[in-house]
Amino acid sequence: MANCDECCGVAATQLAIRQRGVLKTVLVINAIAFVIMVVAALQAHSSALLSDSFDYLGDALTYLISLWAVGRSVLAKAQVARIKGGLIVTAGLLVLIQLAWRWWHPAEPLFTWMGAFSLLGLATNGLCLMLLYRHRNDDLNMASVWICSRNDIAANLSVLLAAAGVWVFDAAWPDQLIALGLAALLLRSGFAVLRSASDAVDTP
Repeated sequence: MANCDECCGVAATQLAIRQRGVLKTVLVINAIAFVIMVVAALQAHSSALLSDSFDYLGDALTYLISLWAVGRSVLAKAQVARIKGGLIVTAGLLVLIQLAWRWWHPAEPLFTWMGAFSLLGLATNGLCLMLLYRHRNDDLNMASVWICSRNDIAANLSVLLAAAGVWVFDAAWPDQLIALGLAALLLRSGFAVLRSASDAVDTP
């Protein structure tokens, strides 16, 4: 029995080390991507690209607090998941606020910038998703991280679609429509993470 407990402890420690390593890597990637994307979004006058950049900031913060939760109790991980859910919901609300501001201060989005930087973001998030894939079912902490990264891929594809719409219709409304859809995705995902955290706390 002692040997079994010792093996389990060693396995848990090794898993925690691997989780911390991958979280540190994706944290750095997303922090750099946020700075690049927010500058690009402002230059491109794109609500969809700006909402994508908010997602990178939210992910960077998510990975930071996820590092703290590695190896801790189920209750601690549930509390961290609640913070993550709150961050995702906040990001969705910020997109809605930005959309309202853009409604009163219209500007033609630059579809070339939108397309180029969404492709860069797609490559970046694809790398993060690949790194996190093996840990997506480890526990609540890593599962909520996986959801955040999966949202990023959908956001990148949506910005590409928005860029195509701006080019085809020569108008800003495709960008705003996609941004509204991304806000809805963020809100839905955020509330899903909050529900998962509540379920984990309520489970005996």
